[in-house]
Amino acid sequence: MGLRVGMGADAHRLEAGRPLMLGTLEVEHDAGLAGHSDGDVVAHAVCDALLSASGGPDIGVLFPGTAEWAGVTGAQMITHVMGRLRDQGAIPANVHVIVMCERPRIGPHRQAMEKALTALVGAPVSVHATTTDGMGSIGRGEGIGCQAVALVEMPA
Repeated sequence: MGLRVGMGADAHRLEAGRPLMLGTLEVEHDAGLAGHSDGDVVAHAVCDALLSASGGPDIGVLFPGTAEWAGVTGAQMITHVMGRLRDQGAIPANVHVIVMCERPRIGPHRQAMEKALTALVGAPVSVHATTTDGMGSIGRGEGIGCQAVALVEMPA
C-alpha cells in the first residue's frame, strides 16, 4: 500500500432564502450557499481532496450540473465518493478542512461537523476555520470558501 495526498477547494456565494449547509449540517444563518447542489463547500472540498488523493476526477466530472444531480446533498456526494474509493481498495487515513468565512462562527459547530464528516469518511476529519480579515469577497461576507487535504492509503 502507498500513501497519497490530495487537495480540494470550493467556494460559493451566499444567497438569501436558502439554508446554510456546512459539513453536512444545517447551520443557522441569514443566507445559504448558492449552487446546483446544496452548496456545502465543506463537503465539496472533502470530496475533491479524497478524489485527488485516489487519482479520481474532480467533483465537476462526477456531479455535473444536470437534472440527475440537482439538489444533491453534501452527505450524498461524500457517500458516492467513498463508494468509488472502496471499489479501488483505497482507505482514507484522515482529512483536514479549513473553512474560510467571516460569519457564521464555525467554532460552535466544529465538533458536530467533525463527527458527521468522520462518520461518512470512515476516518478522522478535523475542521478548522479562519477569516480573511475583511479582505475580498469572503471578507465582505459575500460567500464562504473551504480547503481540504486528504491522506489516502492506496493498494499497491
